Amino acid sequence: MKIIIAGAYAIGTHLARLLSRNNHDIVLMDENEERLDGLGSDVDVLTYHASPTSIKALKEVGTSHANLFIAVTPDENKNMASCILAAGLGAKKTVAKVDNYEFTAPELKEHLNRVGITSIVFPEQLAARDITNGLKMSWVRQRWDVHDGALVMLGIKLRESCEILNRPLKEISGPDDPYHIVAIKRGDDTIIPRGEDELKLFDLAYFMTTKNYIPYIRKIVGKEHYVDVKNVMIMGGGSTAVRACLTMPEYMNVKLIESNEKRCEVLNEVLDTDQTMVINGDGRDLQLLMEEGIKNTQAFVALTENAETNILACLTAKRMGVRKTVAMVENIDYVSMAESLDIGTIVNKKAMAASHIYQMMLDADVANIRFLMTANADIAEFVAQAGSKVTRKKVFEVGLPKGATIGGLVRNGDGMLVSGGTQIIAGDIVVVFCHNMNIAKIEKFFT
Repeated sequence: MKIIIAGAYAIGTHLARLLSRNNHDIVLMDENEERLDGLGSDVDVLTYHASPTSIKALKEVGTSHANLFIAVTPDENKNMASCILAAGLGAKKTVAKVDNYEFTAPELKEHLNRVGITSIVFPEQLAARDITNGLKMSWVRQRWDVHDGALVMLGIKLRESCEILNRPLKEISGPDDPYHIVAIKRGDDTIIPRGEDELKLFDLAYFMTTKNYIPYIRKIVGKEHYVDVKNVMIMGGGSTAVRACLTMPEYMNVKLIESNEKRCEVLNEVLDTDQTMVINGDGRDLQLLMEEGIKNTQAFVALTENAETNILACLTAKRMGVRKTVAMVENIDYVSMAESLDIGTIVNKKAMAASHIYQMMLDADVANIRFLMTANADIAEFVAQAGSKVTRKKVFEVGLPKGATIGGLVRNGDGMLVSGGTQIIAGDIVVVFCHNMNIAKIEKFFT
């Protein structure tokens, strides 16, 4: 597949690294040669120093043969213009990153398609959705709904109160149990578990289950004493914070702390002041946090543009008794550090945007895909095609490659867990967890 990426900024370079492992023909374009040189020799992509709105440059990089043209510069106008030009030159699909929420309106989709923009990516909205979902379940690090919630994947940090530690999985997660453990993050390692593996203290375990068994999962991992989130404190009033506030459930009360006075005035205009109180101040000021009720706050969300500030603020909030913390960490190098400090939920907009774009590359009928940065793994929903390899044998006989496991499936709208003896049939939506591997190797099982 030939892929052209315009913009060697955070999302573009992260996406280039993510896609280069799949042996695609990738070109990364940028007007700044230093940004291209900073990509490093370890990434197998061709770099091209030029503007993505130059027709001459677009022709020279082979846009007419491109399967996918991705524009992720900081300038949404340039992104949209380059996508329109690329489509006119023959690119099959185009993706434009935008900063304006209005462009995501469903009624605009047909018009954008007509002018050559196949898909719009608004990273702030993706991040806001993740934050809101995480706050709804204070005891969960990550939540991923499959097919509108028919199946649910929960990433849970295991503490001393967990009652299923140090026992082989074959004893605690058999075919008749209402959950499967599809992966375990232990230190820097990700484990695709087998029957003899055990859960250990401080593991981050990924459970696949159905909605009705979420309370049961909460009990066995010893998280029943976690208080549900009602009071939220957000530090930083940028676009992500705005989208998060606008998507918060009505029962949550939000205090948003922003240091820029003029920005506070804007926030008061765009946010529902009945639900969100905007406070002009420094979210790192301990006295301010105390005055604003940090002791009665169940969740602290740090969304400034500075990763170090967000990490330190979350550590401070935890020390002051806040159980649920969320930090936006845009610098990939800081993610593992934030994990080791037990920050809580890590939000990275570029990883989310990359997952959204990544889905467009797959040939199989894929309903959803997500890259779990903390586990270096992909989770994808594949639709099993009639006659495909995965429908011809039972799961244990299919021969999935090492590093892949099936977590569950959705059949006629109903979620089901999968065991070795399960027979997948055509039309099933199958959830596959893939660690440190080319997900394209899984496609051939479903097509």
